[in-house]
Amino acid sequence: MQADAEIYVRSIRALCPDLTDEELAQFAAKLTLLELDKKDLFIQSGKVQKALGFVTKGLIRSFFVDLNGNEINVGFYAEGDYATHYPAFITRQPSSYTIQCLEPTTFLCLTFEDLQWIYQQYPKFERYGRLVAEEILKRQQARIESFVFQTAEERYLDFAEHHAPLFNRVSLSQLSSYLGIERQTLTRIRQKLAHK
Repeated sequence: MQADAEIYVRSIRALCPDLTDEELAQFAAKLTLLELDKKDLFIQSGKVQKALGFVTKGLIRSFFVDLNGNEINVGFYAEGDYATHYPAFITRQPSSYTIQCLEPTTFLCLTFEDLQWIYQQYPKFERYGRLVAEEILKRQQARIESFVFQTAEERYLDFAEHHAPLFNRVSLSQLSSYLGIERQTLTRIRQKLAHK
């Protein structure tokens, strides 16, 4: 767990360099290690998320099931990302999403109660919380705008540019669901681009 905690603490220090070693040590002391296998669930829709998860190894997806029973992917998160449905987590409401491991995944977890304790004891961590929340909001807004302003091909190219390391880790079916297109359409886009 020590090596995983160091990864997490480095990511915090990169955003908030003014945090002291003592403050970071107190934060690290609240973390718990969770290791899940491929296909295991970190969060199940309809349940309240107990802890925020920081991915130190592995890959997860966030999805919901539509009225026709189809799984619709809304995000992929690898090392250095958070496993959370953040609005539901901070309001203590049941999540609308399921978060599932696509690979064996290691998380460092912080409960809601411990997060609130950290904020109260060490107010400088509130800046870190704000910056993480802002990053989550920016990603959500970018995803919404991609469906408003981009074609399917542009969404694919944007994913290829910003998430290249995920290409060999995510199946075409999962990617097509995330992009909001049929798998056959994704195949045609990939063939067209390959011939350019």
